[in-house]
Amino acid sequence: MLFRIVSFLLFQIVGASLGWWLGQMPGALVATLVGAWCWFVADLWRGNKVVSWLKQGDLQRPPQLYGVWGEAVDRARRLLRQHEKQAQQAVAQLQQVLTALQASPNGVVLLDAQGHIEWCNQTACEHFGFDLQRDHMQLISNLVRAPEFAGYFAANDFSRDVVLMSPVVRATSPLKLSVQMFPYEGNRKLLLSRDVTSIELADAMRRDFVANVSHEIRTPLTVLTGFIETLQTLPLSSEERTQYLALMSNQAQRMQSLVADLLTLSRLEGNPPPSLNEWVGVRSLMRRCEEDAHGLARMIAKDGDKPLRLNFPQMQSLDEAGLEVAGAGNELQSALSNLVNNAVRYTPAGGDITVQFVRQADGTGRFSVVDTGPGIAPEHIPRLTERFYRLDRSRSRDTGGTGLGLAIVKHVLQRHGAQLQIRSTLGKGSEFVVVFPASRMRNADTEALV
Repeated sequence: MLFRIVSFLLFQIVGASLGWWLGQMPGALVATLVGAWCWFVADLWRGNKVVSWLKQGDLQRPPQLYGVWGEAVDRARRLLRQHEKQAQQAVAQLQQVLTALQASPNGVVLLDAQGHIEWCNQTACEHFGFDLQRDHMQLISNLVRAPEFAGYFAANDFSRDVVLMSPVVRATSPLKLSVQMFPYEGNRKLLLSRDVTSIELADAMRRDFVANVSHEIRTPLTVLTGFIETLQTLPLSSEERTQYLALMSNQAQRMQSLVADLLTLSRLEGNPPPSLNEWVGVRSLMRRCEEDAHGLARMIAKDGDKPLRLNFPQMQSLDEAGLEVAGAGNELQSALSNLVNNAVRYTPAGGDITVQFVRQADGTGRFSVVDTGPGIAPEHIPRLTERFYRLDRSRSRDTGGTGLGLAIVKHVLQRHGAQLQIRSTLGKGSEFVVVFPASRMRNADTEALV
């Protein structure tokens, strides 16, 4: 302000001096007025430069002025820089929020008051098949047309979620979504979607498991109850009583086997993976598998049937190979014996079963069981390791199977890093192969000393 007053007075003094020098009093007054107007024009020019700079908004090129206009430019530049910094911080925070929403495993969709899509993350695009550029500001009711969602959206009651099938077609199992809306800022809405396919599948498996366990236990209990009532109410001979008691013993053993297998599965799921420092000889595993197979074959054989031909590796060759597997011996024995016993159960009389265990060129171990049974249809193979999944229930029960054998095998092999491969042809037989990783195989005579 002082600069403006001084400059204004200087213009007047210069004009008055010029007029006095000319020697005329009226000239001095005119010159004073001219000086004042010159100052006004110069000040107006400086003000216009400030206004023009503010319109352009170029903070890097402020006008070089002095006095009050120079101070106004400096203060405006600092204020604009402060606002620009705040805007950049707000944009950065918004970008962080959007990045976090993009990383969310749940789908996020922002809707306006009328239900138009303002923004959505990539997960929501995968859940509903959206394309943000194509579907921006489109009505969500036009894009998600599941009847469950249409009723949910129209009812305007968002206190709960709704489960619906995703409109996206997948090669694997269909995608199930849990969708819920949350109103905010009046009528705007936040839509969250969550993939509940695995949860729904787990619930279905749990229901099936409970139903299967109940069914498996109910059958022997019904038989036991019937025999007990018979023994209590009817006069029986000693031979009949002995026969009934034997049948009751078989049913009780069947329930014990079922409970034992369930406990085995529970233990496998809860225990840590087996150590790599505990080694089990392949020879001992094969010897036990052979003993169990011969015992089961004799038990299920009927009078007049041709015996099964069981082909196991020669114990001498196994001794010479000296192969060992790292892991829990009892678990490995259970898994391998299960595969051999299944072949014995399902191979008809007079059939062939060949069991081998070799170490391959890449260091992995390969255990195989090949039978000449009826074979397995391709649609059944992916489900063979499910609990209680059996191709022939009556055959499995007659031979003492619980329907949990291959489920136990799957868990044991997973704990040992091994893979189960199944190949089968209807009418020709099946081959079950277990491949152990090289890290769990060694030759006891050479590698154990390294």
